[in-house]
Amino acid sequence: MKQPRAGALADISDDDALANAYERGLAAEKAGDVKGAAKAYREVLRLDPADHGGVAVRLASIGQAPDPDRAPEAYVTTLFDQQAPQFDEILVARLGYRVPEMIAEALRDAELGPFTRALDVGCGTGLVGVALEGRLGQLIGVDLSEEMLAETDDRDLYDQLFVGEAIQFLKEEGTPFDLIVAADVLPYLGGLETFFAALRPCLTEGGVLALSTETLPERAFDTRGWKVGTKTRFAHAESYLRALIASHQLEIVTFKEITVRMDEGEGIPGHLVLARAS
Repeated sequence: MKQPRAGALADISDDDALANAYERGLAAEKAGDVKGAAKAYREVLRLDPADHGGVAVRLASIGQAPDPDRAPEAYVTTLFDQQAPQFDEILVARLGYRVPEMIAEALRDAELGPFTRALDVGCGTGLVGVALEGRLGQLIGVDLSEEMLAETDDRDLYDQLFVGEAIQFLKEEGTPFDLIVAADVLPYLGGLETFFAALRPCLTEGGVLALSTETLPERAFDTRGWKVGTKTRFAHAESYLRALIASHQLEIVTFKEITVRMDEGEGIPGHLVLARAS
């Protein structure tokens, strides 16, 4: 899921050298030649500094570069624009993703809601809107991908949709929400300090934050509490999340281990978190 396919750069560039370098890197990585992959990926970065192929994250995942702070914006936008038409089929039907339903269940179990004004950060195709239908007053979605938002708009569940980067949107938003959902957003962010700092003022008193993460065994993390995993997505330690939540005056309501999705027959572990503004 959400991995660049071999032809991804060819779709967004007429530069044969760029596409060829990217495909050489993928082939070398698949063959276990990390040095060869790193050489090809660095050539991709030289040709495409915006990094539409996300090779900075791939370099980190194979141990050939430090972890970047986040996935490149150009990569995330391109990736989801490409996958929008078949996204639900890939994510839900093939990979067993049901985090929005898990969030809806957790909110019901905690007897939270209904909510007057909700924000779906990284709303994608609107699966959160489907899961929470009938429990929200106003629902706003924001996503980097215009193609994803076109799919969301077709569901007719959102009152407003915005193309934009999540943290910047939160910084500029003037009216607070009593529910903010970030489902499958944090795997594209490394350090979460800026995200929480932008998000916290956007919650009403008693407002609820619902999020999902991917994770690894605690011993896999250094003192930062986050890293790029082998699947080229960011993982976050439970201790790191709990400390961040507490430092932003949020009270944990639910913190549970989940299987986020399947990947090549393997369940990807993560956490589902509900926290309330205190």
